[in-house]
Amino acid sequence: MTEIATRVRAWAKGMYPTEAGAELLIRHGAIHDGAPWLTDHGGLTSIDTFVLLDETGAWSGGERRIVAIAASLLDGAPVDLCDIIPGLDRKNLALVLAAIAHANGSHEDGGIRFSDDGVPLGFYRDSSLYPWPEPISR
Repeated sequence: MTEIATRVRAWAKGMYPTEAGAELLIRHGAIHDGAPWLTDHGGLTSIDTFVLLDETGAWSGGERRIVAIAASLLDGAPVDLCDIIPGLDRKNLALVLAAIAHANGSHEDGGIRFSDDGVPLGFYRDSSLYPWPEPISR
């Protein structure tokens, strides 16, 4: 894990949609030292979605789709899923599905485990509905 990714994750921590948008960008490779959409705050690094969206002009269609979805998760910018989803390749779609599952909090699902007699045995936690895949290599 890179230091910049660690600082972005620290900034996003606590709000599932923000965590999901940041992680989507990290795993896609859009978070790197010197990126103009990153602002250092002494140990935390935030993502400026306005700059991020403004800088995607020369990027591929798939990259722009990932950025649009991430920006929507980060700050609520609306996206047209009818246009975006069909244009994703399999690797990017896996990242988006994991981001949506994370934003929903599926990684925190759980409940109480009971015996066959109905006696509470304790708590359990389910894994994410759609876990994060490995980062896309650049």
